[in-house]
Amino acid sequence: MSIKVEKVLAELNRLRNDLDKDPTDLEWFTLHHAFCFISYRMGDFQKYLDEVVKEGEQPSA
Repeated sequence: MSIKVEKVLAELNRLRNDLDKDPTDLEWFTLHHAFCFISYRMGDFQKYLDEVVKEGEQPSA
């Protein structure tokens, strides 16, 4: 079974919230827009994860 998209989104959101909101900071900008895009296209991203993530190639927790 592949990792669930919600788990990936939760981690992206945690990383994004660890930073000060600063649209001029490349790290915050990247995490923010990756989070927003994946949130918008959750079904497509889950399909991608299902196709490319192999058994044993995902975090357990």
